[in-house]
Amino acid sequence: MGDRARSACFGHDTTVKLANIKRLHHRLGMKDDPLTDILTLASAQCVEVGILMAGGSWALRFPPPRKIKFVAVVKGDCWLSLEGQGAPLRVMTGDVFVLPAERAFVLAGDLNAPQADGAGLFRDAPDKTVRVGDRDDFFAVGAHITLDPKRGELLSEVLPPLLHVGGDSSEASAMRWLLEQLVKEVAADRPGAVLASRQLAQLLCVQVIRSYLEASGPRVAGWLRALGDERIAPALRLMHREPGRAWQLGELAKEVAMSRTSFATRFKSIAGVPPLTYLQHLRMRFAEHALREGSTSVSELGLSLGYSSESAFSNAFKRSAGMAPKRYRSIFARMDRSSSRQSHAPVRSSALA
Repeated sequence: MGDRARSACFGHDTTVKLANIKRLHHRLGMKDDPLTDILTLASAQCVEVGILMAGGSWALRFPPPRKIKFVAVVKGDCWLSLEGQGAPLRVMTGDVFVLPAERAFVLAGDLNAPQADGAGLFRDAPDKTVRVGDRDDFFAVGAHITLDPKRGELLSEVLPPLLHVGGDSSEASAMRWLLEQLVKEVAADRPGAVLASRQLAQLLCVQVIRSYLEASGPRVAGWLRALGDERIAPALRLMHREPGRAWQLGELAKEVAMSRTSFATRFKSIAGVPPLTYLQHLRMRFAEHALREGSTSVSELGLSLGYSSESAFSNAFKRSAGMAPKRYRSIFARMDRSSSRQSHAPVRSSALA
């Protein structure tokens, strides 16, 4: 084959690959924004909402939630004691707190009061509302957000065990509004409530991350910290924009005007992994999402993500997921169909439990 023919063939293959990548991104709702991509991959969904009204001397203990818990204090104040977190935190009117970690906790108007079983009270509540104590000094709304068991770790692993957002911040105001809308959607049980609840849950996650980034600065870990780094963030966006491109370390370094060594060192120190390792992990998370959510063939998916053949993609996927792509799709398709049927049932009412 002559040089001109090889050049034409290469150009055709590149055009096809780019078209496949764009089509894949469109099908999966992927964007060029890393945060949007990761939230899409995490598949945040609201599964429970609830209201707590309390007053006088009261205390409720709760087991580890196994979900991300959001609570907004609409009226009054209380103590929040989180397992392993040290001194209790005073939560005031307008505050929002988020518990991403699986740790037991206590909510109390009086830390010396006998602790009732909060989970049991919410489990038996018929109207999504629990009342404790002898007054109504305290009022809070809450929600439980679930994430995909594996892809959700992209989000849950970079958040602290407790995130407290003061009531005077813009983020707290937005989060209170979102939680109130979430409770209204579920309580009213109107058409479209499942979709509305899912989108409100994702918006809550966005607000949590924005608040955490603003409050924590350089203390933030992993890819989340990389999003706020002016030298590394552009490289992150490039990899999310074209995950199937055969990125080389030197190429990414050149794009952000750094030497190979400086770029590699800075990226790993901030994101926690080398640049090309991050890219490999990103490809695998995209692949898992595509296999579960779309009908793209394994060969087309592999090509879109930069692999030269279906076997090369299958081998890489098996190393990451522990099984071949077709088996992964078969197993999780059944699980997702079952989960989808359950997600259309009424959202439960134990969000503060």
